[in-house]
This record gives sequence, structure tokens and C-alpha cells, in this order.
Amino acid sequence: MRSRRRKDLKSLVRQSLVIATTLPLLLTCLAATPCSAQFDGDKPKGGIQLGRPVTQQWKVGVEVTAVGPCTGLFATVPVPTDWPEQQVRISNEEVSQQVRRVSYRVLDNGVKQMLVSIPFLAPGESASALITFEVTKAPITGPKETGAFVVPKRVSREIRPFLAQSPYIEVRHSKIRAAAREAIGDAEGGWRKAETIYDWVRDKVEYQDGKLKGAAAALKDGTGDCEELTSLFIALCRVNKIPARTVWVPGHCYPEFYLLDAEGEGHWFPCQAAGTRAFGSMPDDRPILQKGDNFRVPEKKERQRYVAELLKVKSLRGNPPKVRYVRQLLPR
Repeated sequence: MRSRRRKDLKSLVRQSLVIATTLPLLLTCLAATPCSAQFDGDKPKGGIQLGRPVTQQWKVGVEVTAVGPCTGLFATVPVPTDWPEQQVRISNEEVSQQVRRVSYRVLDNGVKQMLVSIPFLAPGESASALITFEVTKAPITGPKETGAFVVPKRVSREIRPFLAQSPYIEVRHSKIRAAAREAIGDAEGGWRKAETIYDWVRDKVEYQDGKLKGAAAALKDGTGDCEELTSLFIALCRVNKIPARTVWVPGHCYPEFYLLDAEGEGHWFPCQAAGTRAFGSMPDDRPILQKGDNFRVPEKKERQRYVAELLKVKSLRGNPPKVRYVRQLLPR
């Protein structure tokens, strides 16, 4: 019995020494874990890599002032929402007593809207709904090894719209289809094909501010701003069976393309069509407002490339109300 206790004691001492030796090493490893892993959890192998996130406070909403009496006011405002590289929470709400309800809805899995309902406003009366969102967004770096990525032969119903035509992304246009064949050339591999299209677009279209004109017009004119460069890259990708979509941030947009890794997992990768070259990566810290470019909006008859703010009034006397939409970065 005494011999067994000695053995148990020796075993306990050995275990304590192991714990004392390995615990500092374990703590060191945990401390060295990149914040991107904490931010995004376990990411599929071969996908985007996230850097150190930046947190900002954005006030978003609507202010309405009646000129004449009006009833049944209904406003919609796009607001930031969660994405793999972005996390959002509400940190403050400022809603006036004239507002009956503030709610939210998501359209086509790509945009979240704030819905504001105001039953009645007398002449000169104002109503407002201002929500402060805490947006934490991480920069994206692309994978180090890209040779295994392939263009998907089949896509899910969720991905299928990003191979089709969208407003101002004219994938059925004969000039676009001819340019798609020229742009991709004899490139092999999914990543190389997308990058070849990217460089072709940036070489053929010079950045120039102007009115929205779409992919086909940008191809014809050889000029366009971030929307045209993005639209043309997306159109050429889609013709070549590479799903692609638009990412909208305040005052800017850029494209994402979709490829499969060696294990058959699908991943979205961003690129900067206009501005400093960034392919497969994205340093922009502005909050993502929407992803997509072909939205069905209940209050609109036609599909929308971008879901904008909206105010509808059921009935009014005199001039329509004055409206101000708010999207403001708050100081730290």
C-alpha cells in the first residue's frame, strides 16, 4: 500500500513538472495567435486571410421634415451588416417619438435595409431615426499558393446569379463576349484566368470620372470610373464562367470573383479595379454596404444595380417633405 502511494506521488510530481513546463509555452502560443483568427474563426483552407481589424462608428439613418401635412411616410436606408471580413453591432439608437417603428430586412442575401415608418407629420414637424453602428472590418490578403484554384464547373443556386446579366453588366453584348475571349487569352488555371482579365481591363480602360454608363460603354470609350472598371471586369469574368459580383462601400465599389480550392471549397476574393493595384487582396477599411449588383427591391419595378435610400409618402397636401439621409463616420 505504501509502495503504491510512493508511485502515485512520483507520478503526480512528474505530471506537475510537465504542466509547469508546457503551460508557459501554451500561453505564449495563445498570445501570439493572430487577431484575424480570433476575428473570423476557423476559415476554410485556401480562402482569404484577414489582417488586424479596424473598428469605426458610423451613424446611419434618415431625417424628414414636413412642408405640408403628410401621412404614411416610409423610408428605407441601406446599412452595414456582417460579412466574413466585417462584423457589425448597434451601439446607439436615436429615434424621435414621431417614428412608429424601425425594423430591418435583407434583400437577395446582399444588402440589409433599415425600414422607418412614420404615421403622420404636421407642417414644419420633423422625425428622425439615426442608428450608430460599430463596424469592425479587417483588411484582406490573398492566399500565398494560388495554382490549385479552379473555375467551378457547376455552381449552387446562391452563386448562379453572379454568372448572369445585371444592370450595366451586359454579359450578352456581342462586344463584351468578344472582349472576354481576347482578355483571357490562353491563360490556364482559375486564378491566372481571373488575374489576366483584371490586368487586361486595367490596361484597356483609363480611369476617368463621369456618369454611369456600364461595361459595354466603358469598353467602347476606353474610359470609366470605379463603377465602369468594376462592371467590365465582372462582365468578362462571367462570360468566362467565373462568378463575380460588386462590393459597395461609401463612395466606391470594387469586384469580387469566386473560385474553388483544391478541396472543392468555394471562396470569394476581392480586387481593386480602379486605383492602386490589389488583386486577391483589399486594404480598404470603409464599411461594406452591399454585395451584389442585381437586387429585387419591393418598392421598385425594375431590378436595381445598387439599393439606394428611398422615401415614400402615402398622401400629402402641398409640397413633399424635405429629407436628409445620414451616413457619417464619427470621430474616435
